[in-house]
Amino acid sequence: MAETFPTTPLVHRRAGAAAPTADGPGVLSGIAAIDQAAWCDLATRVVEPNGYYLRDWVIAANGDDAATRTLTAHDSIGRLIGVAPVLSCWRAFRLPLPALVSADLFRSLDTPLLDRGAADEAAAKLLAQARAAGARALVLRDVARDGEAVAAFTRVLAAQGLAPRLIRGWTRACLDATRDAEELLRDGLGAKKLKELRRLERRLGEHGEVGFTAARSADDAARAFDVFLALEDSGWKGRGGSSLKRQPELAARLRSAAVALASRGQCEVITLSAGTTPVAAGIVLRHGDRAYFFKLGIDESFARCSPGVLLTLALTRHLCADQEISFADSTASAQHPMIDPIWRGRFAVGDLVLPLRKRDPLFAPIVAVLSARDRLRHLAKRLLKR
Repeated sequence: MAETFPTTPLVHRRAGAAAPTADGPGVLSGIAAIDQAAWCDLATRVVEPNGYYLRDWVIAANGDDAATRTLTAHDSIGRLIGVAPVLSCWRAFRLPLPALVSADLFRSLDTPLLDRGAADEAAAKLLAQARAAGARALVLRDVARDGEAVAAFTRVLAAQGLAPRLIRGWTRACLDATRDAEELLRDGLGAKKLKELRRLERRLGEHGEVGFTAARSADDAARAFDVFLALEDSGWKGRGGSSLKRQPELAARLRSAAVALASRGQCEVITLSAGTTPVAAGIVLRHGDRAYFFKLGIDESFARCSPGVLLTLALTRHLCADQEISFADSTASAQHPMIDPIWRGRFAVGDLVLPLRKRDPLFAPIVAVLSARDRLRHLAKRLLKR
């Protein structure tokens, strides 16, 4: 089936209805068409940060994919107050349903950006634009369930006699960076485990002095990103063909985005080294008072020293010492074996389906199909693990 996606509505208009104008609510813009300064300005005044929806990162992740569009909301004077990148349901799930789905190539965090001074207005206008585009539901995947953005959408829907439906909810590791790092690590790992990790760090030190760096300038981030690409490619992701280096166009776009964001203090590339040899590296996005641990690469020849764990310990100390950061999202899967024992906080995320019309006969079937797809997907994963 061919994909349908609105620059015109997703479903046919009733006879005699006016078509949306070029700047009307039924027309969804491509991500590159949104004014850069307006998007960056909105990012400074959001009710809830999301580093994965910073403009440079969204454009890098999606490239020239014309299927990715953007729901936008403006206030009475034309200022951008809401942004939510979306895909058609066919593009996202290969399901021919009249729904829009939040877009995020890496399934990291899809919380829309809403102006903190007009969060409800922004949420209402994003929903209205999705409705005008012909959608019968808006699916927000990997969204912060207890965050201010979902609260705004919930209030707007409640005023219309509607409510979001949760398809699946889970939690993942997060860090309360307001705490003392040593106290946090001691409480989480215990004295015995920390002693073992110090022993592993001494073993790593036999190959050269162990050092941690956080590259935050544009030039430093560019060099460190290349180190990260090489380390990630050297491991199982490279052997399986899924490392970023095996996707050179995507890797180049993300590298450019990381450099641009680093120049604005919104990205840092972290590296753990033994002497002059990098043994682990990761990408950390920053937005407002939050940090987001995107990806990690390690040199598997040092696996006995647990370089990924040691890098995460160093990152924990780094973030807890940073007065600008109060919270960090691991962006890890639920019950992740490496980071869960270190970052003991839990961040509630989930997939929500938002209705767009009262008493819509299509909404329940949309929820049922998406729920069934989710159950089958996770059943297949469990069977493959066996």
